[in-house]
Amino acid sequence: MKTFKALILLTTLTLFSVSCKDNAQPEVISVAMEQPVPASEKQLDPNATYAKAEFGIEGMTCAMGCAKTIEKKIAKMEGVKSVTVDFDTRLAKVEYDNAKITPTSLEEAVIAVSDTYSVKDMKTVDAFSADFQ
Repeated sequence: MKTFKALILLTTLTLFSVSCKDNAQPEVISVAMEQPVPASEKQLDPNATYAKAEFGIEGMTCAMGCAKTIEKKIAKMEGVKSVTVDFDTRLAKVEYDNAKITPTSLEEAVIAVSDTYSVKDMKTVDAFSADFQ
């Protein structure tokens, strides 16, 4: 039994002395990740004719999960200049290139996020309404 204990002690000490390194260097791995292009850096056509649309969105239950997700989905569409979705008023305002986007495609984008969302009272406006934040 004494020999067995001595053997275990010797094995443990050997493992500690081999595994512990004072000058261990962390392994550095570089991973190339694609960075999303912010809406402000999108290439917008300077000769495009931009239209403005306001519409209500029904079915949203939260500001971060619902409103921001819809806002990001619409912002990724080519031809969208700006988009704001306000959870409190359940309204969205979008400025878009009318040669690339139609009100129907905006509605389809909202529904594509989740079929629980629906668009109501879609209207094209010259200027966004004052009561819309």
